[in-house]
Amino acid sequence: MFANIYAAFGMVFDPYVLAVILGSSIFGLFMGAVPGLSATMAVALLVPVTFFMPPVPAIAAMVSATAMAIFSGDIPGCLLRIPGTPSSAAYTDEAYAMTMKGQGEIALGASLVFSVIGGLFGTFVLILAAPALAELALKFSSFEYFWLVLLGLTCAIFIASDNPLKGFVSLFLGMFIASIGMGNPAGAPRFTFDQPDLLGGVSLVPLMVGMFAMSEVLRFAVSRDFSMKVAESRVGNVFKGMWGLMIKYPKSVLRGSVLGTLVGALPGAGADIAAWMSYAMSKKLSKEPEKFGTGHPEGIVESGAANNSALAGAWIPALVFGIPGDSITAIVIGVLYMKNLNPGPMIFVENPVSMYAIFIVFILANLLMLPLGFWCIKMAKRILSIPRGILMPLILLFCIVGSYATNNSVTDVGIMLVFGLLAYVMEENGFPVAPAVLGVVLGGMLEEHFVTSMIKADGQFLAFFERPIAGTLGVITLLLWLLPLALKLVRRKTLATA
Repeated sequence: MFANIYAAFGMVFDPYVLAVILGSSIFGLFMGAVPGLSATMAVALLVPVTFFMPPVPAIAAMVSATAMAIFSGDIPGCLLRIPGTPSSAAYTDEAYAMTMKGQGEIALGASLVFSVIGGLFGTFVLILAAPALAELALKFSSFEYFWLVLLGLTCAIFIASDNPLKGFVSLFLGMFIASIGMGNPAGAPRFTFDQPDLLGGVSLVPLMVGMFAMSEVLRFAVSRDFSMKVAESRVGNVFKGMWGLMIKYPKSVLRGSVLGTLVGALPGAGADIAAWMSYAMSKKLSKEPEKFGTGHPEGIVESGAANNSALAGAWIPALVFGIPGDSITAIVIGVLYMKNLNPGPMIFVENPVSMYAIFIVFILANLLMLPLGFWCIKMAKRILSIPRGILMPLILLFCIVGSYATNNSVTDVGIMLVFGLLAYVMEENGFPVAPAVLGVVLGGMLEEHFVTSMIKADGQFLAFFERPIAGTLGVITLLLWLLPLALKLVRRKTLATA
């Protein structure tokens, strides 16, 4: 084993591989920091480049680019309230509120430092416990996935801050959007209005760009206040105060890292769901839930650790069983096959040196995130020195290019514009956007797993509680629904009798 590890170190610390890691890291930072250019898009754009690389640098390029992109998506979210990647959307409002309060250094520092910690945690779980966790994830059937998705949707109500009714409306709007197209168990067109481009459903990337970036451009366009709503203070040492946050929120860091790794290891889940669930859990279990939404670092600490740990977690089923944990690992599996590193249990026997090399690359990429992330934050800050009248058209340009590049489709540009207008109208009337986005992400999965489960159970609802894991998830979900209502009734009864 030690000979294999020694050989793996030799492969990773080859100057060519190190140069690939550095270049792809910078590329990933750029892709994550520009709204509309996601981590998945970064990996997809890297695939043609890896044709000319040996296996280890090809995989190293993808690992480095995605790790950096997931983190750097936090930067525009913090500075401009525009998440660079979907996994940053859960706590964008929180980070931006901190920036507006003059605490941008803390928000950016927490994003960077706890992303590194979460990423390293997920990597060590990947190294030590990959076979066992992958085996657990494989036990999940449509019943378990149904309850898991329902748990995710329940989180949307916790995320909806002040008005649960508006949160429900926003959530159901998102689920309606998810029902558009032919991606349903019956395979019948729904709400497509005879438009062939809608048969495949509404593309997620243009929708996200529209709801989070285009709405901000529209807000600027109709506003008479041409000043940028950012903190006037200079972003200095982002590492200052991070040890204090570590001491204050150790449970949040551990909880976010563990949850992110577990959710990442579930096929189809990924960093986006991990961040949403982690943020909602952080708010629910916090000693100061009333501070969430006003610029509180606890949610950023926990969900920042979660989305980066999910990245490594998604590799567990991908490497051991060839099952992609998310869209990124779905692309990576194709590259693994191209490089004759066929995923499966035998990969650790047949290619031990390459496996150790991939583990080392994960650790190296997360450690490199500290200096490169700090450099990226400094560079991103310069964007704010650009007059808003120039910056916003540039953001609009990136939104259009990013939306078009997803599928090379003009329709996606139209989708981006429509949902940008919709998000602007919603926010102007007090409807939160986040539950709608979560409804879009999870709505299709909920329907698919519900219909599949009902067919398996021959229409018997009790079958949803018969499997141990499904039953546990079901009870937890129902408790989350019923417990607040029961407590409210008890409190009302107590007040009436007092």
